Amino acid sequence: MKTCIVFPGQGAQSIGMGKDLYDSSPRVRQLFEEASDASGIGLKALIFDGTEDELKQTRNTQVALALVECAASACLRDRGFAFDGAAGFSLGEYPALVETGVLDFGSMMRLVAERGRLMDEAGKRSGGSSMAAVMGLSPEGIEAALTGAGINDVWIANYNSAAQSVVSGTEAGLTAAEEPLKAAGARRVIRLKVSGAFHSPIMRYAYDGFREYLSGTAFADPRIAFFSNVTGKAEASGAELKRLAAEQIISPVRWIAEQEAILGAGFSQLLEAGPGTVLAGLWKSVSADVPCRAAGTLEQMSAIPN
Repeated sequence: MKTCIVFPGQGAQSIGMGKDLYDSSPRVRQLFEEASDASGIGLKALIFDGTEDELKQTRNTQVALALVECAASACLRDRGFAFDGAAGFSLGEYPALVETGVLDFGSMMRLVAERGRLMDEAGKRSGGSSMAAVMGLSPEGIEAALTGAGINDVWIANYNSAAQSVVSGTEAGLTAAEEPLKAAGARRVIRLKVSGAFHSPIMRYAYDGFREYLSGTAFADPRIAFFSNVTGKAEASGAELKRLAAEQIISPVRWIAEQEAILGAGFSQLLEAGPGTVLAGLWKSVSADVPCRAAGTLEQMSAIPN
């Protein structure tokens, strides 16, 4: 069975995630140690015994999610699953880079720790920026509404589906955008609890710093198909993936196009390795024939045919 493994992004995290994987697998416990050493964060204590407020801080969330998602992937492989492709949503691209052989686990964790730190700092330096989910309006409708209202400090950050997108912008811009978006047909505009306007030009400070930090890390060509948030299609060059790793911080996540590329590549199933079922939910708008199955817990993994 041709399988693509997919990894969710920030927002999927929860206290206690991955505990069943940790308790059952010596390999996962080793990953926790390696990740804590690489990031300088005590991840076992943070993920299992910390508070939601601690975990949702960007500099903590990103390393915690990357670790737990790699742990889920390791447990799937231990159960005999093999993967022919990988993709991830925003932060989820980093476990996908490990899965495809572009980065080793330790290098990935060091990059994610710096990425989270820089994005957190960029949010603080912005003077007030955030994100909002826009429900019930197409991306084209959102862009037309923003242009029509003369709002130039709000951008689409996540192209999730035909009826759901996320926008990033200044606090003032997001406030000004609410009425024009609703007038254009949006059912709801929901502010997200994030520390900055991710995947937008407001993250320029993080982009500049991360691009420089990346210069010391080698990216190999992927061994299996890797699908990019920035381009929305498969990318086969390690050098290009290194460039895109920086670009991703200020570029929108083109998940609609990425899902279509995955579907077009002929996969039989997708497995969502990590907490929650956000990606499985988005996939339903793409295909009723190819399943996207939750694979973040031992119970979920046991229910997957192999």
